[in-house]
Amino acid sequence: MTEFISKAVDEKFCADCGSVIKAKAEICPKCGVRQMAAPNALGSLAPNGKSRLAAALFALFLGGIGIHKFYLGRWGWGLIYLLFCWTFIPTLVGWIEAVLLLVMSDVDFNHKYGANT
Repeated sequence: MTEFISKAVDEKFCADCGSVIKAKAEICPKCGVRQMAAPNALGSLAPNGKSRLAAALFALFLGGIGIHKFYLGRWGWGLIYLLFCWTFIPTLVGWIEAVLLLVMSDVDFNHKYGANT
């Protein structure tokens, strides 16, 4: 006979052992396995604390002056955007980069921008 285990609203199942754990738990207290964030969660953070959603919003609203480039640690590109902001070309490129950041996977974002620098 199969036993059904219920969980509360603030709980989830461990990805490895299946135990009921708190929804905010990063590591399962039963088996010690790190829990992965929900796939394509916009609010997830890279290992260095950078947020894909924050970068996309910076690119959308302040991309013309390169704020998203400074946020992501690309200081050289940020300065180029700042120098050419009067042409409005960085604004258009910023909008395109905002869309690219929103559709980028967490793995790609972490690989490109998640290094601790």
